[in-house]
Amino acid sequence: MLMNDQIELRHLRYFFVVADELHFRRAAERLFISQPGLSRQVRQLEERLGYPLLIRTNRKVRLTPAGTYLKGEIGDLLKRLNSSLQHAREVHEGQEGRLNFGYVGSAMQNIIPELLLRFRQDNPKVIYGLEAMSNQGQIEGLLSRDLDIGFVRLDDNDHELVSLPVFVDTFSLVLPADHPISAENYEGIHQFADENFILFDSHFSLPHYNKVIKILTDADIVPKITHRTVHATTIYRLVENNFGISIVPTSLKIGYKMNVKFIELNNIPQRTTLSAVWRPDNENPALENFVKTILLYFSNENTRLL
Repeated sequence: MLMNDQIELRHLRYFFVVADELHFRRAAERLFISQPGLSRQVRQLEERLGYPLLIRTNRKVRLTPAGTYLKGEIGDLLKRLNSSLQHAREVHEGQEGRLNFGYVGSAMQNIIPELLLRFRQDNPKVIYGLEAMSNQGQIEGLLSRDLDIGFVRLDDNDHELVSLPVFVDTFSLVLPADHPISAENYEGIHQFADENFILFDSHFSLPHYNKVIKILTDADIVPKITHRTVHATTIYRLVENNFGISIVPTSLKIGYKMNVKFIELNNIPQRTTLSAVWRPDNENPALENFVKTILLYFSNENTRLL
C-alpha cells in the first residue's frame, strides 16, 4: 500500500519516537501524550500501511524489518524537515541561510578564514557554525546532514562524498627550542632514532598518523610513541617541556607561540592533503555559493589548488 493523505506527519513522528525508545510509556512521556493515545496512533499507521512495524509482547517492543527500515527513512525525513524549517526562519529574519563547517585544526590556520572573508563579501547575511572535529567525526556529520561541508585530511573517499583537494602541506619536526639539532645541522630523520615521539592520535586522522609512521619507518626508526593527543597545543606543550618530539603538518606552526622550533621536511616524499568534502545531494544554496568561492579563490594566479 502506498502512502496516501490518510497518513499524516504526526503518525510518522509518533512511530519514530516509539521506534527510538522501544517503550510506549517512555515514548508517550517524550511526546507529551497519553500512552493509550500513542498506541492507537501507531496502530492506525500500521493499518493504513497494511503491514506491521512493531512486534509487541508483554515485556518489550521490537521492530519488524519493515519498521527498522522505515525508522531510518523517517529519521532522515524529519531531520531534513527541521533543517528546512530552520532555514525558512533564517531567510525570514534576513540571515539568508546557514553553513555548518567541520574542520581539522590546521584548516583554521589559513584556509578557512581566507575563504570566509571572501565568501562574506557577496554573502554577508549567511551565518556559520564552525566546529573542530576529527576526520571520522566530519564524515559522520556529513552523512547525517549535521554538517554542510568539512575540511579533512583524507587519502580516499568511499562515502560517495564530493572531495576537492585545497591544500598540500609538507611535514615539519617539532623540537624543544634548546634541542641541539636545528635546521642548520639537520641531516635526516635518522638523527632522532632515540627520541620519544608525541603524535596526533590515529583516531583523529588515520591517514595523517600512517604517513608520520611511514616517515619514521623509512628512516629505519621504530618509534617510541609516549603520548597521543588530538590537540596541537598539547603536543607543543609536551615538546617544550622535553617529553619528546613530534612531526606535524607545517601549516600548524602558524598561530602558536611556544618554546619550540620547527624543521621543515622538504626532502621526503610524504605530503598531507587537506580536502573540502560535502554531500552531492546537499541542497543548501549557501553551500553551492561557498563551493564557487573555493573554486574562484584557487583559480587566482597567486594561489594553487595543489
